[in-house]
Order: sequence, then C-alpha cells, then structure tokens
Amino acid sequence: MNIFSIFISRHLKTLVVVGVVTSVYFLARLPQLPGAERARLASQFRFTSHRLPELQNYSPKYLRTVHKDLEHFSAWISAVGAGVALNDLDGDGLPNDLCYIDTRIDKVIVAQVPGTSLRYEPFALEPTLLPYDPNTTAPMGSLPGDFNEDGLTDILVYYWGRSPVIFLRRDVQDASHALPMTPDQYAPCELAAGGERWYTNAATQADLDGDGHVDLLIGNYFPDGSRILDANADGHEHMQHSMSRAFNGGRERFLLWRSATKGPTPQVQFEDVNSGLEPKLLTGWTLAVGAADLDGDLLPEIYLANDFGPDRLLHNLSRPGQLRFQELRGERTLTTPGSKVLGRDSFKGMGTEFGDLNGDGLLDICVSNIAGEYALEESHFFWLSTGKVDRMGEGVAPYVDYGESLGLSRSSWGWDVRLGDFNNDGILEVLQATGFLKGVVNRWPELHELAMGNDQLLSSPSSWPSFHPGDDLSGHGHNPFFVRAHDGRYYDLAAQVGLDQPHVSRGIATADVDGDGRLDFAVANQWESSFFYHNEIADAGPFLGLRLILPLPDQAIEQTIDQPGYHSTNKKGRPAIGAEATVYLPDGRRLVAQVDGGSGHSGKKCPDLHFGLGPVSAQENLRVVLRWRDWEGNIRQQTLYLSQGWHTVQLG
Repeated sequence: MNIFSIFISRHLKTLVVVGVVTSVYFLARLPQLPGAERARLASQFRFTSHRLPELQNYSPKYLRTVHKDLEHFSAWISAVGAGVALNDLDGDGLPNDLCYIDTRIDKVIVAQVPGTSLRYEPFALEPTLLPYDPNTTAPMGSLPGDFNEDGLTDILVYYWGRSPVIFLRRDVQDASHALPMTPDQYAPCELAAGGERWYTNAATQADLDGDGHVDLLIGNYFPDGSRILDANADGHEHMQHSMSRAFNGGRERFLLWRSATKGPTPQVQFEDVNSGLEPKLLTGWTLAVGAADLDGDLLPEIYLANDFGPDRLLHNLSRPGQLRFQELRGERTLTTPGSKVLGRDSFKGMGTEFGDLNGDGLLDICVSNIAGEYALEESHFFWLSTGKVDRMGEGVAPYVDYGESLGLSRSSWGWDVRLGDFNNDGILEVLQATGFLKGVVNRWPELHELAMGNDQLLSSPSSWPSFHPGDDLSGHGHNPFFVRAHDGRYYDLAAQVGLDQPHVSRGIATADVDGDGRLDFAVANQWESSFFYHNEIADAGPFLGLRLILPLPDQAIEQTIDQPGYHSTNKKGRPAIGAEATVYLPDGRRLVAQVDGGSGHSGKKCPDLHFGLGPVSAQENLRVVLRWRDWEGNIRQQTLYLSQGWHTVQLG
C-alpha cells in the first residue's frame, strides 16, 4: 500500500467531513453580482448625507441608569430609543420637518430638514405640567398625525416608564402658517389617565373599527408597571420567560377615538377597549406594529412583530365601536421549517413594512429579525401574498416567506425596514436599519450561550451575562440598501452608493421633502448623531405622487377634488389614513399603495403615496382608482385620470 492510500485510509472520515462542510459552505453562500452589473445598478443612485440638527448646552450620555437587577447588562437595556419621523409639521405643504429622538440627551426634537432655508429653530417637546421623571423615563419614538381632527399635525410621543403623550397643535389664528414654530404651539395631553407605566416601542394609527375616525395601536415591550429605568426601586424585575415563546411582555393597547376639541386648548380622548383576543396574543415583547388592509374591505389587518416569540397577523372583523380580530397562521408544507410559518415563528421581530415586492398588485409584508451570517441563525421575513385572501376567513395567513430566494433574508441585526422606489424605475428598493451594540469586545459567544440556555432560567436577570459599554454585538456593520438586479434577486449596494458608514441604527423615515419626485430618507442612530439623506439622482424616472386628504368634518365635499402640485396649503384636511390607490400603467402593470399611519419600529414615513412609473411616456395620463372610508365610515371609490407629478387630492 502506497503512502497516499495509507493517508486516505487513516483520514477518510476527516476528509468526508471536510468535504461535506465545504460543500455546504458553497451551497449556503449568497450569489455574487458581477462587477459590471453592480456598477450599472449603483450608477442609478446618489445620496448626500446631512447631520440632523442637534440641541446645544446638554451633556450627552451613552448609557441609561437601570434597575439594580439589570445593572450588569445595562448596555443591553439601553440599546433602543432612537426614532425619527418625516412629516409636514409647520403647514408649508411639504414633509420637510423632522421629529426625532436623540438618545444622548433623551430629548424629542422638532426641526426642519437640514439643507433648507431657515424657517424655525429646532426645539424639544417637553410634557410640561404632566407627571414626568427624567430619571425613570425615556422617549422611544414619535408618531405624527391629526389626532383631534382640526387639520393640524400633532405629535404622539411614546416612552419607557409612562404612557404616551399627545402634543396637540394649538389652533390659533392662521396657525397653519404661524412661522416660526415654537414649543408653546403644542399642548401636551395624556393618552391614558392614571399614571400607568408602559414600556412602548411601537405605535401606529388606523381606523380600526371602520367608523371614519383614526384610532391608535400601541405595542408594549416590558411588562406594564415595571421599573426598568428606576435605579432606586425596591423589588425585583424580570426578563422574558423564553427566547422563542415569551408571552410575559407588556399588553398591546387598542385605543378607539371617542371625542376631541380644537382651538387654543385642544383635547382628544381615546378609549382603551377589549380587542377580543386571548391574553397570550396581547403580551408578546412587541418591537414593531403595522396596519394595512390585506383583504379589500378597508378594515386594516394588524401585524405585531414580537421579540422572543411568534409574530401575529390579525384579521380585522370589527364593526363601528366594537373590535374583533382573528389570529391568522400560515400553512406548513413538507419543505417549510416551522420557524418559517407566519404566526408560528420563533424569531426576533423588530420591524415591519407593507409593499408590493413582486409586482402582482397585492401588498406583501416585510419583517426584520436578527439575521447575520452567523448570529442566531435566523433570517428576515419577506412574506409574499399567495393571492388567496379568501383563506383568511378560515384562519389561514395567505403568505409564504421568499426572503432567501429574493436575496433579502440575511444582513445583520435588523430594526426598521423600509420600501421605496428611489430611482422611479417602477421597482421597490429595500432599506434596513441594523446594528445593536458598538464596541471593541465581541460578545456573541455570551449571547449564544444565553440563547441556548434553559428557558426556566432566562427570566431571572441573574442568569444574564454582562453587557457593558465597550462590548460589541453587530456594532460595525452598515445599513443595507438592497436593489433588484436582472436575475430577480436583491443585492446590497450600500458600499457602491456611499451608504456603508458603520452606524448602529433603529428607525428609518422616508418622504419627498422638496417635492421633486425623488424619495429622501432619514435614519435615527443609537447613541450617536442621526442623518438625513437627500436623493440627488440626476436622471430619475417619471413618477406619480398622491397626497390624499379628507376634508374636515365641517367641510362638505361631495366629490373628489384634485389639485396638481405639492404646495397645497389651501387644502386643509387630515391625511386619509388607510385610503388605497391603484395606478394602472399602459403596459398592464398595477401599482398599489395605502396611506400608512406609522407602521414599523421607531421610524415613521410620511403618509404621502409615491409611485415610480418606470418606462412610461412623460405625456401619458394615468388611470388611478382610489378607495377610502369617509367621515361616517362609508366606503367610497372614485376613478381619476391624472398627469404625472404630485397631486393633492381632497376626498369626498
């Protein structure tokens, strides 16, 4: 026997194992985009970054004070809070205003988008005259909306340590044009009475019961009444009781609109009502919520993205004044892992977004999880609709995860996810906010050990490893910018378009802030500066933009009124949250979107609808079908033929 044969006989098992591992490695690798194709796609995008305005004369911090039981992993507890929203706050007709959370000073900042002419100085929203202890409370995000239905944009702020506060814009003489804006133009109003301690990480608005008024959905994280940020509190605190089936979090809140007043001292009242769901469906550790009509009845379905356990898709069967939801679950096939079935997953849901990814005219659902190349071996979900919406009546979620085949399943520790057509070619791009702790000491081994531990020990803080400043968990990656190539897969082109800075991000907001037809975006970063990205693509394609508003209750509008152009300050009304638009293109394609009320984690996009049209002649008028609920909850529909560009449409 020669030396080679002896070597083979002695090491055959090792060689087989190495061969199998090598084969699996190459099979698991994501396809690579050829350099020429990557360069061609990247040439279609260009963004310029601007640091968000920052308040001066505050001492920054980089860690929160927490309960004594949680102190040894205070960096973990301190890892959320950055949020950003884009909207028209000052009434100039453009969504060129920011409301964002600077975690370094724990302030809610209202400011104009950088790079525009000065209209007002940035300022902080403070809940003056309301109970608020900055030593035990921290803001987590903001949600712009017209909550008291007076045509002015208010701001709901949600917190860890107390229930949310709605800052109502005062309706003084010519308030919609009262420049510059100042903090005294906002009146703080309690959302819930009684001084309850909530730990909210997500909020959205939608007409939940179909009565014509916009309601609120609040997603909570730690159990109600906890003292997570109180270093002097007695007693003990607890973490989740499972890494994959945790149902001991804070309770979701469904709040129906009841009444409101306007004027110099505005008020609004919401009622916390029974959703009809069993308790364990309402006490997940929720990090993101979403609302969109998925079955065509203009009642929004609800998506709850939960940390440490299954997400929930809720079929809306409500009537005016009475909520009723049914949980939907996906169907498992022979080749579908249980963790890849909607409603049965065990992942760490952190962001959610709706959009038509595959161009079939139906909304799909995007969900961010922890999904790195190794991480916790999870993946992001991109639930594509099967089109069988009638199965919802049987309790079936008609969605299948196509994240891996689309090239979107893996990136990093994900938070907000946003869809937008940034080059107006008729195909949506995908943005993600990613990262957790930025430091120099890799703590993935400790996290893996925790994740593989016994669930019976997990709820006890003493069983958790230390996570302190300087520790790192996915802290040096970048926010992906996924673009679809000719092979139908998405590829991350962040490095090629200048978006690959190593930030630790949480929220993303999108809007066309200057009305030029090109979507811009802002990113909220944790414990560091946040940024606005201006879209400066030179040869963006044609677009259609819709600003859909409902007239105020005292304005009798019997038919839809269209006003071309974006600057429409003379059209006073509130965003038609939940209204849907279908755009029919000459080549037979359909583009669909709904007016969003704040779906996601801590980023809130503008409620305007933006459609990239792709290869459409500039002279081509487009058939647009609009569907919405009026002030009395009646379903309305109208067909318009619109020129390209921005249109403000007041719905009858």
